[in-house]
Amino acid sequence: MSVYNQFLDSWNSVIGFTAPEHHHQMTDFLVGVMNGGSHHGLLMAFRHSGKSTIVGIFAACTLFLHPETRILILSAETHLATRMVMHIRNILENHPWCSDLIPKNKREWAENKITINRPVGIREPSVVCQGVYGNITGMRADLIICDDVEVPNTCNTMRKRSGLRDKLRELDFILSPNGTMIYIGTPHTLDTIYRTA
Repeated sequence: MSVYNQFLDSWNSVIGFTAPEHHHQMTDFLVGVMNGGSHHGLLMAFRHSGKSTIVGIFAACTLFLHPETRILILSAETHLATRMVMHIRNILENHPWCSDLIPKNKREWAENKITINRPVGIREPSVVCQGVYGNITGMRADLIICDDVEVPNTCNTMRKRSGLRDKLRELDFILSPNGTMIYIGTPHTLDTIYRTA
């Protein structure tokens, strides 16, 4: 069993749950994307399958294993991305493996960005979030999580889908060399962006 799945099982014991088998499979898939050749992946599963929950646990474990990692959460709306940051923050605060990551001075420990204890000299927060049409110019990230960027408001016309694809192409300039980009979501149109993600 991978460290990531051990981390997942340890977290589930904290909250009194048992991980269903498809959560372990999702975790294995995400680890495979991170360790694979292209470092790009798309996680699609049925609604309410726990995709965002597992991706948040995956992000927290990545910070546990590699505290220098810079993570960008991108969603259709900023408030959706904020929910993911809050989920990751909650895991870091309560997972027994992560106590050393919590800074004493919580200057960047908010709903929209957090910075853990990590090597000095890193400019970006450990985790930061943004809406897909927010300003991401000048950001750098080692792990980009596109969580539900395709929703009815961003894809219900051909023009919106084209604009969304253009915006998402900017992520290639933000992702660090050998960085990982993961899309998670559910298609909302036949011409879904996930065909090319």
